[in-house]
Amino acid sequence: MKKYISRLSIVMTAVMVLMSSCSLDEYNPREVTGDEILATYEGVYGMQAECYKPIYGQLFTVFDFLSMSECGTDIWWHSNNKSWAEQLFYYEELTTSTEKAWDKAFTQAYSALGIVNTVIKRCDNITENPENVKILKAEAKYLRAFYHLILTTYYGPITLVIEEPSENVNLSPKRNTLSEIYASITTDLKGAIQDLPVQPFEGNRARATKKAAKGLLCRAYIQGAGQGLEENGVSFWQRAKEEAEDFIANKASYGAELYDDISDTWADTNNRNNKEALFVAAGIDACEDLDTYGYANPGNNKLFAHCYWGISNMADLNNTSDYATSYLYGKTNESHLAPSYYLLHCFNPSWDKRWENTFQTAFFNYSMVNSGDANYTYAKSQVKVVKDRSRDLCTKYDIDVSMKNKPILPYVDLEIKTYTNGGAQYIGTVWPKGNTSGDVSKTEKVKKIYVVDYPIAQDDNRFFLYLYPNWADEYKDGFDKSGRIYVTAAIDDLMTENNTRYVASASEMTTLTNESNNVWETWPSLNKYLWNYDGVYNSNNLQIRNGDIMVQRFAEIYLIAAEAEQHLGNGAKAAEYLNVLRERAKRPTYSGDVKLQNATEEDIFDEYAREMCGEFQRWALLQRHGLATMKDRLQKYNVRAAKSFLDRNYWRPMSGTFLQQIDNTEEYGDNGYGTTAKSGLEEYLK
Repeated sequence: MKKYISRLSIVMTAVMVLMSSCSLDEYNPREVTGDEILATYEGVYGMQAECYKPIYGQLFTVFDFLSMSECGTDIWWHSNNKSWAEQLFYYEELTTSTEKAWDKAFTQAYSALGIVNTVIKRCDNITENPENVKILKAEAKYLRAFYHLILTTYYGPITLVIEEPSENVNLSPKRNTLSEIYASITTDLKGAIQDLPVQPFEGNRARATKKAAKGLLCRAYIQGAGQGLEENGVSFWQRAKEEAEDFIANKASYGAELYDDISDTWADTNNRNNKEALFVAAGIDACEDLDTYGYANPGNNKLFAHCYWGISNMADLNNTSDYATSYLYGKTNESHLAPSYYLLHCFNPSWDKRWENTFQTAFFNYSMVNSGDANYTYAKSQVKVVKDRSRDLCTKYDIDVSMKNKPILPYVDLEIKTYTNGGAQYIGTVWPKGNTSGDVSKTEKVKKIYVVDYPIAQDDNRFFLYLYPNWADEYKDGFDKSGRIYVTAAIDDLMTENNTRYVASASEMTTLTNESNNVWETWPSLNKYLWNYDGVYNSNNLQIRNGDIMVQRFAEIYLIAAEAEQHLGNGAKAAEYLNVLRERAKRPTYSGDVKLQNATEEDIFDEYAREMCGEFQRWALLQRHGLATMKDRLQKYNVRAAKSFLDRNYWRPMSGTFLQQIDNTEEYGDNGYGTTAKSGLEEYLK
């Protein structure tokens, strides 16, 4: 069974030789040649695979688009107040540019549109395999809508590309109005819904299906609603409500599901073929489809590395002296994306299992008993820590002195498997609490090793660091460090006293500053993109893990339904949709009521934060609620960003690469960033 869009036929190779460069040099792709090949089913089939390429190859596997779609919002800060990608984190010196995230996303999205349109056009002339051709064309319509929606969400009125490329490239393009753009998007999606199958074509999970098109239609309506758009006199808010509620009511007919337990949504065992996913950027599996691995560009997905603090900063406790050689955590030397005070305090960990299924706050060591690695045996992991503790790490990290010379045991044992493609895989099982036998047969498989059930016990000796939520019910009367062998820090202590950013040095922390320990450099780390299972590693680079990225998932539809209902004045109905997500996240041991009665706009923002943080959605959410809302939420929750935010930042800057390659740059405009005579927006925001 074919699992990856990136598997190309020999015929496709021939087609690509005949094509101009696959990457865009300008908004309108150059002509695709090879007409004889493209008149065949195999030729179109091969070319259609190229339409998916930017999705896993760039957009949803590198930090560029994640930073553009999540940063500069109320839920993320840069770790330790650093300046890196400060243009998107904090709007500092944000302008048109080349080779920056906003420039790359623009060209990546446009790069596929010429090929998409070629597929749509050529499908009309193919007489072979008519049912398959109909599906391929419907997928291409979905993708055309997908790329256009990304472009208009971030750049506003752009130029629609809905025709097959011609020899005469238009170097003086005109923008389309928002109404025209969204009309094209919704028309494409309605056609795709009609013709796409419920199950993916050829069993390939990377392909668009009926549920993907339906979900994207809901997203398009809710995004366009924020621009004040209508369809035949009906507001997009109303259309978003209707489509989302229809999707929920008839989910079975679309093949959509919502897991009953949020931990299943993020379980590594469900990363491939996730039931809740509507559309994925499908990763390459090292132990399957070996003939594909070398052609599928599996070396891009480094998202997790940007979301974790540098584990080697506490090498005296975690056996990781070199950031590049941790088989457990990988190469965590990027260390940028840290949750804001607001985002963390959205969660009540006492009842909400989304806490540990979103953030890792308890950090642990590993052994490699299963593989017989002499450097990481169960016994020697203990000895190393004992020796370190004899040098009075209790004083350095403010640990109960009674723990001196006692071992921190490994939490995980890693088994090594090696494949021709993808190399070594480091597959983890968990040592049960209290088991000190060193018998690897006693380890247990869990849903996700980086999800540690909250809260961790006082006597649990399998952790070296615990960042505890000091606002949670469990700690509201204080935190007792006695009997705890691990380093502990209140999460709020990692931030400045006014809770506007993370501390930038040890001296800024009010606690744990003795002996200049490195606790100040830690933070709760987003674990949605850190996977551990057979086939996900690329052993040549421990900064890479090739998991599936859920580009769309069914939980978003409940949020869209709630958002539309609340905006239309139906707070009670909105609460019903939010409560579905809240109830499935509730701990079985929690006896309180977590249901909302009447959802406000603030409830909508909060629930999106809990459910979707880090999933390429936050900037779009704030943008569609208006300029005043964006400014207000930044002022409350991201003060550094608020200082530099200007009205023009309501849209991202136009691509510098694009502006350099057209003849009417001054007229087309840069979205108000001052590098062109006009913004280009005025007459098209309708």
